[in-house]
Amino acid sequence: MKKILLGLMVIGFASQAFCQDPQPIELSEVIVKPINYKYLNQVDSRLAPVPVKLLERKVASYDVTQADFYQDDYDYYTVSFFIPEGKIVAAYDDKGNVLRTIEKFKDVALPVVVRDAVAERFPNWEIVSDVYRVKYNDNKGAKQTYKLRLKNGDKTMRVKINEDGEFM
Repeated sequence: MKKILLGLMVIGFASQAFCQDPQPIELSEVIVKPINYKYLNQVDSRLAPVPVKLLERKVASYDVTQADFYQDDYDYYTVSFFIPEGKIVAAYDDKGNVLRTIEKFKDVALPVVVRDAVAERFPNWEIVSDVYRVKYNDNKGAKQTYKLRLKNGDKTMRVKINEDGEFM
């Protein structure tokens, strides 16, 4: 009985060795292009909400040189990206690098640092709405700010705070 089982196992393994096709298959060529890492490193915050991160990655990976409107004659191109939560207007140079962006997102999830700073400075106030803005410049870097509308009973106020929780 052992010899029969051992024989069947050997035949089973040996038969699978001959199932492979000896001819290699050639795959199509893949071109890998680097995306705008400088832009992503400046604006990509661990604290940013998911929709913001996704749209910023879309901006970084967009190849303006492959667009229908691309011509070598122009120095820069302006492209707008939209989602329901906000928008990004990006300027690209003729090689496809991000030169500057203006980003605006409404009613996004606030980072814990910002929420804690507001709760500490304005203890009985509630955040009614917020606007998250990012201004990126290739030479100056990124500036991220939050404009918040606070409410306490009948009173309302507007405050401006950066991503580190410092009031402006």
